[in-house]
Amino acid sequence: MIRFYFHTTPNPAKVALLLEETHLPYEVIPVDTRKGQQHEAAFLKINPNGKLPAIVDTDGPGGQEAAVFDSTAILLYLAKKTSQFLGTEADEPQLLSWLLFIASGLGPYSGQAVHFQHAAPEKLPYAINRYRREAARHYQILDDRLADREFLVGDSYTIADMSAWGWIGRAGVVFAGAEDPLAAYPNVKRWYSAIDSRPAALRAKDLNKQFTFKQEMDEEARRALFPSNYPQAS
Repeated sequence: MIRFYFHTTPNPAKVALLLEETHLPYEVIPVDTRKGQQHEAAFLKINPNGKLPAIVDTDGPGGQEAAVFDSTAILLYLAKKTSQFLGTEADEPQLLSWLLFIASGLGPYSGQAVHFQHAAPEKLPYAINRYRREAARHYQILDDRLADREFLVGDSYTIADMSAWGWIGRAGVVFAGAEDPLAAYPNVKRWYSAIDSRPAALRAKDLNKQFTFKQEMDEEARRALFPSNYPQAS
């Protein structure tokens, strides 16, 4: 059994998709990040970084419980556990490259674009321009990659596609105000539509409807989501 610590944000979405694709039995444990539940001691034992997602595999290596945090680490762990969605042995160099491209580039720049447009107390033109343009640059790299191929890596659907799907699904928030945020990236749009229509993707997105999380971006939420912005208690 996989205990899946979940919130309705892009990185947990990737893990939800893989869990649905593999049909691994799992239990969803909601963590309300705007209430600061990710900073509670019980959760920090699983992920000392206080971020979502995280999992506990009750049947980990040697039959022992195993905690895994960070969406990319979880994708790799579960794909190896089930021997699914890793591509061929020859695909591994590209699989790792694209997973880390998403983890170190597409995701963080998209996240900062969202932050400075929607969460920051001041609308800073330089920051908004910087992160929107960097997100756009990463989208263009993906679009070029998908120009003559169905999937990001090799000839099959892999965890690299699942990882990118998590963030591409938030393009409308990353590129706020765009009527069609994927219009400039037709290959990404085609690829995303194909993955987003998979039965497992529909089931993964249904998780968002099953739990109610705090929506207000008040002082409690800002302190919970962005604790490094505030002085730490001595």
